[in-house]
Amino acid sequence: MASGTTDNPHTYPQGVTCWIDLQAPDAAAAAVFYGDLLGWQTHDALPPEVPATYLIATLDGLDAAAIEPREGGPAFWLTYIAVDDVDATVPRVVDAGGELVDGPHDAGPGGRWAEVRDPQGAVFRLWQARNRLGSQVNNVPGSWNFSDLHTPDPPQDLRFYRTLLGWQVEDMGPDAGAMIKVPGYGDHLESTVDPDIRVRQAGAPEGFADAIGGAVGLRDGEEAHWHVTFSVADRDASAALATSLGATVLDTREGQWARTARVRDPWGAELTLSQFVAPG
Repeated sequence: MASGTTDNPHTYPQGVTCWIDLQAPDAAAAAVFYGDLLGWQTHDALPPEVPATYLIATLDGLDAAAIEPREGGPAFWLTYIAVDDVDATVPRVVDAGGELVDGPHDAGPGGRWAEVRDPQGAVFRLWQARNRLGSQVNNVPGSWNFSDLHTPDPPQDLRFYRTLLGWQVEDMGPDAGAMIKVPGYGDHLESTVDPDIRVRQAGAPEGFADAIGGAVGLRDGEEAHWHVTFSVADRDASAALATSLGATVLDTREGQWARTARVRDPWGAELTLSQFVAPG
């Protein structure tokens, strides 16, 4: 995922995670919480005559994420994966062992989506972009960093995604899980929104420019899901702020590249706050 270093719009080739939204029972309250935590501004993307709400969250004027009201159960974050044709992809989801949950539906002029569930139970959405291309700010404090698949059987589950989306998967070891790559994504970023990506990632693992996320096994008490991570400038300060706003810090970790805090928001959605640490 690029850092957004040019004025070009960020476009997402097929198979790349492209957008996230929070499904929340109280969207207005959630907008306040995440606005205070991550510095977001929100506005309703739907016209007044439409009896629904879809709050677009922006950071420095750029689309960062969204919040959508959803009744029943705790809140959760949804990850969207770009596809060229939602209607053509849905039958392939089913053929590969997944399940259609909802859709396909048009999202006005923004695009077309379908909600699906993978064979291990993780729910995500397919997104066919029209006017709304996906997240336009990434990897800076307050923005989406990446999404990781948390699943009971990563190798088995990733076969589904490889069949469906052509992903490449690289085993990073027992503690790190798997790195998910879309071949050619680094070239796409370099030619569009992030011309310096390979310079900045000079010390990263080979092929990291093509990486779109990872896959790990479940932690205690988890169910299969796509887990979202947000960049922050200071892990400890952001975790303390989240707590003061009513969230719960579930754990903290010190990694080679990041200091992280896993947080549960006041409505039950889990996310990770990540402070980049340059190795040295």
